[in-house]
Amino acid sequence: MILRIFLFTLSGNQAFSIELSSPAGDTAKINGQASVWINGNHNNDFSFAAGARYIPSAYYGVRTEGDKHIDFEASANIFGNMITGPSGETDAEARIKPYRLWARYSSDQFELRLGLQKINFGSASMLRPLMWFDQMDPRDPLRLTDGVWGLLGRYYFLNNANIWLWGLVGNHDPRAWELVPSNKKIPEFGGRIQIPVPAGEAGISYHHRNADTRGTMFPGEKDRIPEDRLGIDARWDLVTGIWVEGSWTRKRIDMGTLTNQEIMNAGLDYTFDLGNGLYIAYEHLAVSFDQKPFEFANLTTFSLATLTYPVGMFDKLSAIIYYDWTNRKIYNFASWEKQYNNFMVYVMGYLNPRTYNLPAQTGPGSLFSGKGIQVMLVFNH
Repeated sequence: MILRIFLFTLSGNQAFSIELSSPAGDTAKINGQASVWINGNHNNDFSFAAGARYIPSAYYGVRTEGDKHIDFEASANIFGNMITGPSGETDAEARIKPYRLWARYSSDQFELRLGLQKINFGSASMLRPLMWFDQMDPRDPLRLTDGVWGLLGRYYFLNNANIWLWGLVGNHDPRAWELVPSNKKIPEFGGRIQIPVPAGEAGISYHHRNADTRGTMFPGEKDRIPEDRLGIDARWDLVTGIWVEGSWTRKRIDMGTLTNQEIMNAGLDYTFDLGNGLYIAYEHLAVSFDQKPFEFANLTTFSLATLTYPVGMFDKLSAIIYYDWTNRKIYNFASWEKQYNNFMVYVMGYLNPRTYNLPAQTGPGSLFSGKGIQVMLVFNH
């Protein structure tokens, strides 16, 4: 048995990890991520908020004959937070839940993964119509997202084309673009085909689930509402990066304006040769909920611009600006990131409307309404 201690990157951050390996090729890793944060807000329903989180993770991999590989990963999300109101009232929450729990069998061109896992795809960068199974917030420096329970298979062709097939079960909570939760007792299924195109790649995706309105504010109390989703996306790396992405969701039962949902995104990005390199990305998003397909009777449009500039090897400045064209509101977010070996420090400021209405933001939106500042300390081991 060989013990190795080395530096690696977890969620884009530098960290220490302990790895055990055997001459047969087996590998075991134990690591974790701890974070604490405080948030002060000037004109919101609360004046102070704080939280802590720890994500311990264990990995074990077995190398079999040929190019075959079997590996396992298990991690937990242990967190608590507290919010203090303007009059001194306090609300607190603490939870422990599984974060990842999967087993995988893979080869050079094939992968089969079973359990609680992250599934994401698409060409868009931040305002993502194909955020069907993950809930990543572009403002979150840790890029945390809950997983889904299911089985995912992927096959990669030698020309870089690939096919995905998945089946999900046991998932209930609404995901990023969903207004109605899923019936966790009825399996979901879908797939994706991604092919190379000149100067880029393109994909088409499909997913089927049954929505469940029981216990929600939606009328009808139906536990089986069949729903189909169709997604398309493409990206080209030309002088700039250019992408398009779209999703159409249709329920097979008439639910008024919730029967059809259309989401479309177009964007581009470029790194300018200024100083250490200034990265700028722009995306435009259109969302509509309609009784008839592609009616666009209830259209909402957003624009997003993000700027990132590395001040040095260990410092980075970034800013995100959202503009709600329908309601004429602007959302501003800026952050400074500092790296100290396996420690990361984030200082984030925001200036937003008190009425918070950003698309597909599943976190505590009121936490970033109004104007305030948040400081986060992250330790990876």
